[in-house]
Amino acid sequence: MKRFWKIASVDQSEGGWRVLLDGRPIRTQAGGAPQVVPTRAAAVLLAREWETQGEDIVPEAFVLRDLVDYAIDSVAAAPGATIDTLLRYAETDTLCYRADPDEPLHKRQWSVWEPLVTAFEAREGVKLERVSGIVHRPQPDETLAALRARLERFDPIMLAALEVMTSLSASLCVGLSALDPAADAQALWDAAELEEAWQVELWGSDDLAQQRRDKRRADFLRAAEFARSITEADRSTTASA
Repeated sequence: MKRFWKIASVDQSEGGWRVLLDGRPIRTQAGGAPQVVPTRAAAVLLAREWETQGEDIVPEAFVLRDLVDYAIDSVAAAPGATIDTLLRYAETDTLCYRADPDEPLHKRQWSVWEPLVTAFEAREGVKLERVSGIVHRPQPDETLAALRARLERFDPIMLAALEVMTSLSASLCVGLSALDPAADAQALWDAAELEEAWQVELWGSDDLAQQRRDKRRADFLRAAEFARSITEADRSTTASA
């Protein structure tokens, strides 16, 4: 498909902000609903995807557009289903499952993962179980209840962004930590990829595998940037822009 617009701009709308293509507002692909996001900063990121398209449209480049469409058309109708999915990642969080203490990998996992998990526990007021080996150990009921209550405060767009980050990292700890304004998203991604990076150090990596890793990293960082653009702090500073 050829590019059919000249200028992508942003405009304040009822309930938030939207992208305009040559003055015409965008609607979601599946449901045809108005594509409105909570902040101007989020709308600017969406408009950037349209602006950076060339003469031939590359659908795969619309990562944030697809995320927002999914949030509006699917997550909004049943947010509890997305919350359930996110909590399943908490139950088997990558950062909580570590090698046996006598294995070299365990030392690296402990040095990188433990500070992140400890900070997460302090920030969220929960306690996570750590496991050595592959035997599943359930997280405390009170931890899951507290995390559910936290997730229930998010709107569908934030839930969708969080689902992207959490599924890519296989860690709700990483996903929620990425929302902290002081968080280093790249460091969080490196932590989530620690075991794969370890395997690459031992056995090497081919070009195709590296391309997949690069794509997943880029998708995580883009979702993290977008999620931060719709935080409450951002809403307070952009609502009157």
